[in-house]
Amino acid sequence: MADTPKRILVVDDEDSIQLLYREELEDEGYEVTSAMNGEDALKEFNDNPPDLVVLDINMPGMDGIEVLRQMKQARPGIPVILSSAYPEYKQDLASWASDDYIVKSFNLDELKASIRRHLSS
Repeated sequence: MADTPKRILVVDDEDSIQLLYREELEDEGYEVTSAMNGEDALKEFNDNPPDLVVLDINMPGMDGIEVLRQMKQARPGIPVILSSAYPEYKQDLASWASDDYIVKSFNLDELKASIRRHLSS
């Protein structure tokens, strides 16, 4: 029997990023769910626990750093990859609680490599 696909929760307020990540990650064999904001992300996180989270930082309402804090509080072992268009957030101490920090790009090689690394460990 084949292994159950790993579940990835993609949290981003941009439809185009969600679509790109979903298509690319499903092609890699992952099951992908998504949320547009922090509140929806936490609901999905609790209702359908993922194996890994790809989380945008800059979102309306609850930002990704607060979502990260709540997710790590609920499940300290969950890998969370912060994904931002802004490299300067990497210097923010609050982002250091994440397992990785990827600057958004349409080339998803770095993101995919990070996901593989965290899901295989």
